[in-house]
Amino acid sequence: MNKTWIKIALPIAVLGAGALGMLAINASAQQEKQKEPLDLRPTVKVESAFAQDYQVQISGFGEVKPLESTLVSAQVAGEVVSWHPNFVAGGLIRRGDILFSIEKDQYEAALLQAESDLSLAQAQLIEEQARADVAKQETKSMPANKITDLYLRKPQVLSAKAKVKSAQASLKIAQRDLDNCDVTAPYDALVISRDLGVGQFVNKGAQIGEIYNIEYAEVTFPIAGFDSEFLSSNLSGQPATVTSNQARPFSRSGTISRDLGIIDKSTRMSQLVVRITDPYSLQVKAPAIKFGSYVQVNFAGKTLQQIYRLSQDLVSNHTVWLVNDEQKLESRQVNVAREDGAYFLINDGLENDDQLVLTLPEYPQDGMQVKIAGQMDTAQTETADTAAIIAKQAD
Repeated sequence: MNKTWIKIALPIAVLGAGALGMLAINASAQQEKQKEPLDLRPTVKVESAFAQDYQVQISGFGEVKPLESTLVSAQVAGEVVSWHPNFVAGGLIRRGDILFSIEKDQYEAALLQAESDLSLAQAQLIEEQARADVAKQETKSMPANKITDLYLRKPQVLSAKAKVKSAQASLKIAQRDLDNCDVTAPYDALVISRDLGVGQFVNKGAQIGEIYNIEYAEVTFPIAGFDSEFLSSNLSGQPATVTSNQARPFSRSGTISRDLGIIDKSTRMSQLVVRITDPYSLQVKAPAIKFGSYVQVNFAGKTLQQIYRLSQDLVSNHTVWLVNDEQKLESRQVNVAREDGAYFLINDGLENDDQLVLTLPEYPQDGMQVKIAGQMDTAQTETADTAAIIAKQAD
């Protein structure tokens, strides 16, 4: 009995297992059919291009130098009786301060003598003019042929006038020599050197020191040929920024003073000059910019119209990559007007709203289909919409 039951049940179990296996295979096949095809398109990031007016910034480097320097000399001879406490190397002197003084007794005496000589000459002139007036009165009763210039004392009056002028000149020289006993600073100055001391006798014209003008400083810097076309038409008086890149960088304001008007033979560059007011900060509260400092000068050039400013890593061999309306890669030739730091200024080859590729695939090709990061394609959108509808109906 048991054997008969086993013979009947075993075929039925085998057939059931086979049927279940077929059902599983069919279900798996249906699931594979329902799977989405694999999307192998590379994903890229894009941004829209837009043009704008852009003012070019031009920079150069140069050394800070004084506007002028003066070799201080004695204009009269004599013994030095005093000198200014700041008249030492590195000292700062104000305009009009007395740098040093020479003993004045001799020159005061010369001035008194000149004043005396002038008084005598003026007295002699008065006397001669009086005699000339008397002679003129006497000629009223004299025949005309006997009246001469000598009789009218004209030569004597002219001689007396000449002596007065000579005495005035001597007085002026004596006064000048006395004034020159005190040698004053012609401008706010930095003392570079001094070579005198109290009691020292100096000769006329002897050099006793050197000073630099610190009312103004100048920086001469070169302009490369590729920058020349971007210079403004009128540079004189244009503001500029002078930056000292020291341990603690700082900037000072300046103005472009002039173009030197020549092209350097060795570098083929033109030269501009920037002037800085009060470089040692005697009148303003700002860091002093010392002579000899190597600084950077920045100023505004021309304003370029409708320029695309792109990062340099987006431009290779004057080519950029775009995504067109069909979501395909497209290479585009562009014209680089100027390199501006980490950017290129593009003036031709792009249009507003062009989709610039920020992240290229490994091997980009014209016409390659791509996906845009953060944007679903049409099929994904339809699937998402269908799922939303089904979910809504289920609710």
